[in-house]
Amino acid sequence: MSTQADIAAAHLRLEQVSCRIGPRAVLEGLELDLRFRALGVVGRNGSGKSTLARLLAGLMAPDAGQLRLCGVDVAADRAAALSTVGILFQNPDHQIIFPTVLEEVAFGLRQQGLRRRDADDAARAVLAAFGKAAWEEAPVSTLSQGQKSLVCLMSIVAMRPRVLILDEPFAGLDIPTKAQLMRYLGRYHGSVIHVSHAPEDLADCETVLWLEQGRIRDVGASGTVLPAYLAEMTRQGEGDDISDLPG
Repeated sequence: MSTQADIAAAHLRLEQVSCRIGPRAVLEGLELDLRFRALGVVGRNGSGKSTLARLLAGLMAPDAGQLRLCGVDVAADRAAALSTVGILFQNPDHQIIFPTVLEEVAFGLRQQGLRRRDADDAARAVLAAFGKAAWEEAPVSTLSQGQKSLVCLMSIVAMRPRVLILDEPFAGLDIPTKAQLMRYLGRYHGSVIHVSHAPEDLADCETVLWLEQGRIRDVGASGTVLPAYLAEMTRQGEGDDISDLPG
């Protein structure tokens, strides 16, 4: 990605943000006022990371509290959200909806108000910038998982959002594919929120937020938070909570 000094900091503000899924409280009372260029979000599976990512992307609204990203209520103002934030999911099949690469990359641009011809031209320019002009008419169904993830990334970059959310997009990818996608991420020029349970994925983040059971356990410099998180995960790994049944 671009060097952090070259990127204008994004502003994230959470005021008593809570979210429930069914009867279960997934996030409770989150409070945060933070400016960042590269923010990591770390926590165990089930800690609320992906729910927070969806809230930050405006794909769902909190049940209580207020959330603003770069001054935008991303759930309420979807038009503004399109130029504020994009999200790259773990499974690209949950994100892709069109049969060809060009249609997929152009879709977000049309959502932003471009006419079809202008959106297609802009999408072609993005494909060319990524060295993938030959993919224009390729059926998405024939692409590998890594290639589909790249299509999703190009679709987001085309819309030029101020913030890109990575919701564990490298989970399940082999090492070479992950390395290649990381290089392509360098073509995005904006702030990043990287969600992962793996501390090594967040080593380049300047700030890390640690979620635990739906609450903020810690937030601060990555050099402080990540070692503390890793030590706690090691300690928990020496226990046997995998044997505990709910209720």
